[in-house]
Amino acid sequence: MEKLFLCLFGFMLTQHCFMASLAMRITNSSTDESALLALKASLNLNADHVLSINWSSSFSFCNWIGVTCGIHHRRVRILNLSDMGLRGTVPPQLGNLSFLVKLDLHNNSFHGQLPWDLLRLRRLKCVNLSYNGFSGEIPNGIGRLSMLQHLSFRNNTFSGSIPPSISNLSVLQTLDWNHNLITGSIPPEIGQLHRLKILRIAYNKLSGAIPPTISNISSLELLSLPENSLSGMYLKTQDTLKTKRK
Repeated sequence: MEKLFLCLFGFMLTQHCFMASLAMRITNSSTDESALLALKASLNLNADHVLSINWSSSFSFCNWIGVTCGIHHRRVRILNLSDMGLRGTVPPQLGNLSFLVKLDLHNNSFHGQLPWDLLRLRRLKCVNLSYNGFSGEIPNGIGRLSMLQHLSFRNNTFSGSIPPSISNLSVLQTLDWNHNLITGSIPPEIGQLHRLKILRIAYNKLSGAIPPTISNISSLELLSLPENSLSGMYLKTQDTLKTKRK
């Protein structure tokens, strides 16, 4: 009798765990879908735009154009809406895509400030927001996205200074912030980006001395700093290749 009771208890416990796991998966998937629909609602879409038609609850969001989900957990891993003629803003709900690894919105007409909620996306490895109309200051907490490898804000109207927390992006390989309105000096902490290969912050409003710590980045292959008000190791060429140290 005792063995039967234990077997029944074990079966019920297994069922409970399975149902709880299933409920959590459904809830998380629903969160991803809600985040994507919030993005759709923030866009000025014509009725015949592909997202107006395809991004519908009639289809699984994992099959929506520009969306790639993980095979096992069915959570959004990649959101690529580049070159789609989109106009609008980025809603804070996008910060709920907790499994997101790549965010590519480049070459559209997005505008407004980036919501701080995006700093919750700790799995992000690639962010490309170039060639849009984003504005406002670059978030001071950008260093929280410690898994970032590629970060491009090129050709927007971002302002404010370069956050010192950028030094926390220890695996960053590409930093392209050309053609913005970034002010202040280049923080010496940038020299802690020991895996950086491409550094582009030309055509901004930077001033002051170029920190000598940049020379600590032995991995650097491409450095672009012109059209600022920098002094010191000033580079007149738009792009300068550095020979890798052996």
